[in-house]
Amino acid sequence: MTLKTIHIKLLVITFPIVLVGCNPQENKESSGYVLNVEDYKPYVDYFNRMEDENIAKAIPNDSAWAWMVNNIPLFDCPQDNFEEMYYFRWWSLRKHITNTPQGYAITEFLVERSYADKYNLIACALGHHIYEFRWAHNPEYINQNVHLWYRGNDGKPMQKLHKFSSWTPDALYNMYLVNIDEDFLLDMYPDFIDDYIKWEEERQRPDGLFWQHDVKDGMEESLSGGRRVQNARPTINSYMYANAKALATMAEIKGDEEKVSFFKAKANTLKSLVETKLWNTDDTFFETLTEKDTSANVREAIGFIPWYFNLPSKDKGFEQAWEQLKDNDGFAAPFGLTTAERRSQRFRSHGTGTCEWDGAIWPFATSQTLTALANLLNNYDQKVVDKTDYFNQMNLYVESQYYRGRPYIGEYLDETTGYWLMGDRERSRYYNHSTFNDLIITGLVGLRPRADEKIEVNPLIPEDKWDWFCLDNVLYHGDIITILWDKTGKKYNKGKGLRVFRNGGEVASSQNLVRLISE
Repeated sequence: MTLKTIHIKLLVITFPIVLVGCNPQENKESSGYVLNVEDYKPYVDYFNRMEDENIAKAIPNDSAWAWMVNNIPLFDCPQDNFEEMYYFRWWSLRKHITNTPQGYAITEFLVERSYADKYNLIACALGHHIYEFRWAHNPEYINQNVHLWYRGNDGKPMQKLHKFSSWTPDALYNMYLVNIDEDFLLDMYPDFIDDYIKWEEERQRPDGLFWQHDVKDGMEESLSGGRRVQNARPTINSYMYANAKALATMAEIKGDEEKVSFFKAKANTLKSLVETKLWNTDDTFFETLTEKDTSANVREAIGFIPWYFNLPSKDKGFEQAWEQLKDNDGFAAPFGLTTAERRSQRFRSHGTGTCEWDGAIWPFATSQTLTALANLLNNYDQKVVDKTDYFNQMNLYVESQYYRGRPYIGEYLDETTGYWLMGDRERSRYYNHSTFNDLIITGLVGLRPRADEKIEVNPLIPEDKWDWFCLDNVLYHGDIITILWDKTGKKYNKGKGLRVFRNGGEVASSQNLVRLISE
C-alpha cells in the first residue's frame, strides 16, 4: 500500500465532513490522476450565470464549485452534451442539500410542497438520491438524510416515510458496495427490519404479493391503476424483493443466521410470485395484477423494474420483454422512453395537466429502466438488446434534458416534441427525482460495484462511438479509481485501449472496450 493510498483512506474514515467554503486547491486529492479539475470549472461558471438562484440552501451557487471539487468524480468525453449534462446534474444535485437541526437532508423539490414531511422532505425518490449520492466523496449527506428519515421523529421514522414505495435498504446496500461502510449499514439494519415488517402489515396481500396505489408509487394517472386502486404492481413487489435480499445480505455480514434464512425465504417467495403472477405470457411482459387477480393487460415501463434488481430468472424467456424498448409502438419515442406502450388506445389519454404517467416521459422511470438495462447487459446472456441500445437511450436521455436551449431537469416531457410539460412552473426546476451520474458511472463507463476488492469495469459504449473518455477521481473502497479509453494512446498518454488505475497504479487493461476485472 502506498502512502497516497493510506492518506486517502484516512481522509475518508477520519474526516468525512468537507467544509463547502474551502479553497478547492486545499484538497490536492480532488484533482484526478489523469484529468485536471480546473478544466471543468467553466461549466459551473456558466450554470451559475444562467439562473437567478431564487432559492439557495446549504450550498449556494457561489460555493458550488468548491463543493464539486471536493466531492465528485471527473468525467471527460468527446461528446460535449454528455459532459455538460454530467456536470450540470452534479451542480443541480447539491442544490437539494439542506441543513436541518437534525443534520443534512436531501429534498425532491426546491419549493415547499404541502404534502411533504418536515424539512420539505418527500420519500418517493429516496432510492434515487442514495444511488446518485453514493459517488459523492463525503458520505454524510446521504448518511444523515437516511438517519433523518428513519429516526427524525423523536427517534422514530418520519411520519410520511411510507407515503411512497421504497427500495431504501437495497439502495443503501448498493452504497455500501461503493464505500464499504459496514458500521453505518449495520447501524441501519434494525430500522430496516422494522420497516419491512410494517410494509407487510400495511400492503401485503394474502397470496404474498404487495399492493399499492399508483400515486403512492409516485406514478399517478397510470394506465393500469388509480389513486385508490389496490393493485399488485411490479414496482412495489420488485422493491420488496430487493429489500428482503439486501436484508439477508446485511444479516450475513452481521452474522445473524436466523435472519439470513428469514429474509432469503421472503425474497425467494416474491421472486416466484412476480414471475408467475405478474408475467403476462400473451404480452411477454411483467404487468400489473388488478384487485380481481386479472392482468391489467397493458405494458408500462414499470415492467422493466424487476431487472433493476436482477429479479427475473435467466434462460426462461423473460428477456423477450426488452424487444419493446426498441419498438416504436412500444416504448421507443423521439425523445426517449415512454412510461406506457404507445400502441395502447389509452396512451396519453388522461390529460389532467398534473403528473400523468399514462405515457409521457418521466426521468424517474427512464433512469430506472436504464439501470435495469445495464443490469441485463452485465448479468444476463441474451441477444435482444446490446450496448448500442444502451448508448442510444442514454443519448436521448441527455438530449431531453435541455429547455429553452439550456441544461434543465424537470418532472416530465412530451415524447415527440421534447417539451417539458411543467417547464414553466417553478416547482419543476431542478426536480431531484431521477439519477443521471450513476448511469454514466455504472452503465456507460461501466464501473460495477462489488463487495470484494476486485475492480470490475464493463463500458456500455460501442467501440466505434468514442475514441476516448475518462472517469477519474472516483472514491471507491477508500481508493481513487481512474478508468480511461484511449483508442490511439495520444489523448491521455497512458497507453492505448481501456485502462483501469487504482491510486495511479494500473490494475487492468485491454486493447478493446470489453469487460475487465482486476486481480
